[in-house]
Amino acid sequence: MSGERLKGLIEHWIEHNEEHRARLLEEAEEAEKLGLKTVSERLRKAAESLGEASKWLGEALKAFNQ
Repeated sequence: MSGERLKGLIEHWIEHNEEHRARLLEEAEEAEKLGLKTVSERLRKAAESLGEASKWLGEALKAFNQ
């Protein structure tokens, strides 16, 4: 695999994570409306974890320029 291909994959993963993160937050709101507080909390935690993963993927992208 080339460095450019890997860079492209990382960019894709960041975008993909952000799409899933947004969806998880939407569903967390729905779960809360349904009175499913614990489900809502867990979905928010999952969204937070995806945000953290995206942060580290972003750091990996920065490393290409160092």
